[in-house]
Amino acid sequence: MTDTATDAAASAVTPVRRALVSVYDKTGLAELARGLADLGVELISTGSTAQTVRDAGVAVTDVSDVTGFPEIMDGRVKTLHPAVHAGILADRSKPSHGEALDAHGIAPIDLVVVNLYPFAATVAAGADDAAIVEMIDIGGPTMVRAAAKNHAGVGVVVDPADYPSLLEGLRRDGGLRSDLRRSLAAAAFAHTAAYDAEVAAWFARAEAFTPVRTTVVHKAQDLRYGENPHQAAAYYTETPAWGVGSARQLHGKELSYNNLLDTDAAWQMAADFTEPCVAIIKHTNPAGLAVAPTLAQAYPRALAGDPVSAFGGIVAANRRLDVDTARQVVEVFTEVVVAPGYHDEALDVLRTKANLRVLVVERPDPPGRWHTARSVSGGLLVQDADVAAEQPASWTVATRVAPDETLAAELRFAWRACKHVKSNAIVLTAGGAVVGVGAGQMSRVDSVRLAVDKSAGRAAGAVLASDAFFPFRDAVDAALDAGVRALVQPGGSVRDAEVVAACDERGVPMLLTGRRHFRH
Repeated sequence: MTDTATDAAASAVTPVRRALVSVYDKTGLAELARGLADLGVELISTGSTAQTVRDAGVAVTDVSDVTGFPEIMDGRVKTLHPAVHAGILADRSKPSHGEALDAHGIAPIDLVVVNLYPFAATVAAGADDAAIVEMIDIGGPTMVRAAAKNHAGVGVVVDPADYPSLLEGLRRDGGLRSDLRRSLAAAAFAHTAAYDAEVAAWFARAEAFTPVRTTVVHKAQDLRYGENPHQAAAYYTETPAWGVGSARQLHGKELSYNNLLDTDAAWQMAADFTEPCVAIIKHTNPAGLAVAPTLAQAYPRALAGDPVSAFGGIVAANRRLDVDTARQVVEVFTEVVVAPGYHDEALDVLRTKANLRVLVVERPDPPGRWHTARSVSGGLLVQDADVAAEQPASWTVATRVAPDETLAAELRFAWRACKHVKSNAIVLTAGGAVVGVGAGQMSRVDSVRLAVDKSAGRAAGAVLASDAFFPFRDAVDAALDAGVRALVQPGGSVRDAEVVAACDERGVPMLLTGRRHFRH
C-alpha cells in the first residue's frame, strides 16, 4: 500500500448517528450527552445512565424500548439482546448484514460508550463475597468487546478521560476516523482484559501460583529511556498500587528507569526495619544503612558507611522525614529521597535543590501476600517475596563461645541488612550501622576482602553477616584477620566444621540461621 493509500485508510471516517451509552462512572456524562446531542446523535441508554442524561436536558431512549423487553433480575439482564448486539456487530461492508437488520427492524449502533462495574474497588473496600460477585459486569464487557471487534464501523469508549477528544474528533471530522476507531478498540480490549484479570485473581486468591498469571499493571508514565539511552522504557504499576508503585513525586526532575530501580531497593531496605532507619543506595546496593533513635541521628551514621559511594545515591527513610534530617541530606548530592511522609519544613529544605526528586510512599504495605517477578528471555520468573519473618530464637550457636545479648542484637541487624545486598553478599556492621559491604562478587572470599577494604579499618570490632554458607574457611580467616568479632551465616556447607573451627581457634562466636538470603 502506498503512503497516500495508507493515509487515506487511516483517515477514513464513519458517521455516528446512534450511540449506546451505559456507564457506572458518571464522570463527564452530562457534557458528553450534550455534545453528542448537539451533533445530532440519537442516544439510547440504561437505568441510571438514562436518568443522568435526561437530567442534563438531553433526549434519550431507554434500552428496554429498543429491545421490547424490560430490565430484569435487578439489572443483571438489560442489554443482552439481539436488538442491541446485532446493531453493534453488523458488518457495514456486507449487504447481507444490512438486510438482516432491516428484516428484523434493528437500527445500527455506531458508538458504544461503556465503563464497567467497579469490581476491583469493591474488593479493595473489603466487601463480602455476595457484593463482590454482583460487581462482576457481564453486559458491559460484552458490548465493549462487540464494538471493539466491529471497530471497522463502530467506535467504543471506555474511559471518561477520552470524552473530550471523542467530541473534538466528531466535530472536526464529521465522524470517527479509522485510526481513532482502532486505537479506541485497542484500549477497549485492554480494559476488558484487565477487568477479567482482576476477577480471575479474586477467584484464585487462595492459590500461590495460578496456571495463568493475570497480574494487572497500568502504565504510570513513559520514561526517557531504560538502563541506557538507546533502550526505550516505560513504568507500570500494580492495581492497587503500593510501595514504590504508590509513590507520588512532590518535587524534582523526571524519574529515570535506574532511579526507580534504586529507589525501590532503598525503600525496601529502610522499610524492613522497625527502628528509625535511613538507607543510602547506589546501584541497588547499600552505600550506607543505619538505625538510631531518630532519623537525624541515623542519617550521618548511614552516610559514614561509604561517603564516597553515597554521592549521587538514593536516600530512603522509614519515618516521616524531619527538617534536621533534610538539612543533612541536601549537603550531599542526592538523586532521590523517598519516605512515607515529610514535615512541611523538611519539604521546604529539600525543595531548595531544584533537581532533587522527592517521593512520598502513600501506601507502604502490600495488600497481602506478594510476589516478585523478573523477566528472562521468553519467560517470567515469579517467587514469594523474601519477607518471611526471621526466627532468631531458632538460630544455633555453632562455636564454643556464644555472643552476649548486645553482640547478638548486632548480628541480627547485620543479618537483616545482608538480605538486601546482591549475592555473594557480605556485610560488616557496628553499632547498628553498616561499615563495609562486599556485593555481587563471584567468590565469597572476594566479597569478604571487598567489605573489609570498604570498611577502611572499621572491620576491627565489627560483626559480619554472609547471605549464604561459607564453602571454605578462607573467607572466615580473612574476616578474622581483619578483626571481625562475631559472624552470622546460614550454615549448610559440607565444610561447616572447618569454618566453625576457624572461629573456635580465635574464640569468636558464630551463629547459624538455617536460612539463606540470595539476592541475584
